[in-house]
Amino acid sequence: MGSFRSASDPAERSDAEPTRGESELDTLLTMVARGDQGAFETVYDRLARPVYGLIRRVVRDPAQSEEVAQEVLLEVWRTASRFDPARGSAATWALTIAHRRAIDRVRSETAATEREQRSAASPVAVDEVAETVEATLEAERVRRCLDGLTQLQRESITLAYYGGYSYPQVAALLGTALGTIKTRIRDGLTRLRDCLGVSW
Repeated sequence: MGSFRSASDPAERSDAEPTRGESELDTLLTMVARGDQGAFETVYDRLARPVYGLIRRVVRDPAQSEEVAQEVLLEVWRTASRFDPARGSAATWALTIAHRRAIDRVRSETAATEREQRSAASPVAVDEVAETVEATLEAERVRRCLDGLTQLQRESITLAYYGGYSYPQVAALLGTALGTIKTRIRDGLTRLRDCLGVSW
């Protein structure tokens, strides 16, 4: 996976404005949409690790996670023209694709396992299937609640909790002051808690 460039930003920024790191990635993706391969190489380096990290948390299997990550980055290359900066940052757009692909892979693997069980005339492990269904429904519920956050809250939480990055790493990746990242994530988690109806 490629390495990420860190960006320093001593000043606190308003969440209403995109950070330098986010704006740069948005611009690069726009260049990718015009067929700029060099821009895609930079986008690849910036997104490969968070994309893989998110997928690994959903799919679990390292080999399959690597395969899905490559599919996602290929989709980013092929569909870059669909990216709309007005609807969110490039990182959020790519991670949304990654999450969808990861869920699709889990569902596909679950369906394949069930088919094998039926063909072998062995009883289906009802508890395991129920757990898988419950986990999938819970993931969709979390995704709906994430959609209710601001773009920057959603992006920070996705990187920290799905991508597996520390707060300082999220700050460096997004080119945002650490204090701003902590505030985004704290406020976002509070809204998620209220949406999910849980107490932490």
